[in-house]
Amino acid sequence: MKPGKGHDYEFLQFPPGTKPEIIETDVVIVGSGCGGAVSAKNLTEAGHRVLVVEKAYHWTPDHFPMSEVNGWNHLFMNGAFISSDDTSTNIIAGQSWGGGGTVNWSASLQTQGYVRNEWAARGLPFFTSAEFQDSLDRVCGRMGVSTDYIQHNPGNAHLLEGARKLGWSHKAVPQNTGGKQHLCGHCTFGCGSCEKQGPVVSFLPDAAQAGATFIEGFHAEKIIFSKQGGKKVATGVMGTWKSRDVNGGVVGDPVTTRKVLIKAKRIIVSAGTMQSPLLLLRSGLTNPQIGRNLYVHPVTVMGAIHQEDISPWEGGILTSVVSEFENLDHKGHGVKLEATNMIPSSWLIWLDWKGGLQYKLDVARMKHMVGYISIARDRDTGRVYPDPIDGRVRFQYSPSKFDKRHIMEGLLALAKIQYVQGASEIFTVIPGMRPFIRDPTMPQSGEGINDPDFQAWLDEIKTRGFPTPESVFVSAHQMGTCRMSAEEKGGVVDPQGKVWGTEGLYVADASVFPSASGVNPMVTNMAISDWISRGVAKGLDVRSRL
Repeated sequence: MKPGKGHDYEFLQFPPGTKPEIIETDVVIVGSGCGGAVSAKNLTEAGHRVLVVEKAYHWTPDHFPMSEVNGWNHLFMNGAFISSDDTSTNIIAGQSWGGGGTVNWSASLQTQGYVRNEWAARGLPFFTSAEFQDSLDRVCGRMGVSTDYIQHNPGNAHLLEGARKLGWSHKAVPQNTGGKQHLCGHCTFGCGSCEKQGPVVSFLPDAAQAGATFIEGFHAEKIIFSKQGGKKVATGVMGTWKSRDVNGGVVGDPVTTRKVLIKAKRIIVSAGTMQSPLLLLRSGLTNPQIGRNLYVHPVTVMGAIHQEDISPWEGGILTSVVSEFENLDHKGHGVKLEATNMIPSSWLIWLDWKGGLQYKLDVARMKHMVGYISIARDRDTGRVYPDPIDGRVRFQYSPSKFDKRHIMEGLLALAKIQYVQGASEIFTVIPGMRPFIRDPTMPQSGEGINDPDFQAWLDEIKTRGFPTPESVFVSAHQMGTCRMSAEEKGGVVDPQGKVWGTEGLYVADASVFPSASGVNPMVTNMAISDWISRGVAKGLDVRSRL
């Protein structure tokens, strides 16, 4: 990595005081992630006063990539570990300046046709319109999304070549790297080169140059409403601002803590799938759909060991995808097969524990390992809700039998790919499941995946399944908790992103997805937010002319 130069952000500061500091603006955006950043750019460039508030703090590129011991705590919600109530599913969600766009892996896939058709069939024709495609292309164009300069590391190359040998559909994954070759395997802890065109190096600087202002360390506690003409109108956001500590960091006590009231003509909630519904609930909204319809793209992991040196932590993280199994039910539900992040602290937790010495020996083999995920477009959902004691985010979710069947199909397919690629050992993370170890004394036969020993091992996996409660699934994609709907009873926001039953209040992030996107949600999130924020800008223009 060659260090890059980031944008020099300026953040509003407030003096100590016992009464709330009052700020007035045209639009306040809660959250600086993919939805909030795109909205900020559009509304500021349209000539409106925009204030972006973010609970997390900004880190300059010289802090990136963060060390593993620091990155998990400073860039992710709850240390990157939010467990479902039944402990079956663990959610990894970004919480940083730039949101998930700061810690994602550069994957930039547009919404697929069958998903768009499904959403349009729900009374949302926007998703099959040329306008939606324009929004997709506009956000991808700003980030320089391309496959032109991809250099696959060994793990991604094995995935593509194994799929080719088995006759399965596969392709390179477009990257938001500004049309440049990007070989940083550590971008999950921030991109120090500034090549990855996440919100912090693209949309937020655009907004800043157009006049947007920013607050870091601001916890939005509730939305303020007033009654106007019999309607519930959002007029502001109340929250608590915490400054940095005396050293300019965030480890010590803040120098100043101050209540802040932000008055605005429009409020856009872009706090993400896990936090946006909580803000709406804290604000007194009672729509029973708030927090429901949680989709998470549940994942299970498979690893393999090769004779050659892989050094899996090097190179682009996710540059390939196998889509052969993405439509297993012929209704748009299935799995994709992808490479996964191979940062040691996120990979070595999956190794089977057989004792201290054996674990150390297994760890020493990591340079020969590859890691993959079977990631499902889930049909069945959970919900997000506030903890009744302290209000922190809680969620109920357990992969259904239906979705587990698809995840299992993907797991078996990944094993077949690694077999044909010559892996000496293949292992799952299913509790108690032995690894497949290729007999080194046996010559490579022409049987391929028909090898009786290998087939017997696959049968063992299918028989064991995912035992409950020992099996664990992971999610890095969360969607749907403020679902967009054609009718008020079906969701939280209307087709323009406005919260049902209110005026002046919008949601623009992945929480508005009508169902699971089936691909990394970043580009879909940005495109929907592009559409919503452009509509908000037009509404403000009309109001100013009246």
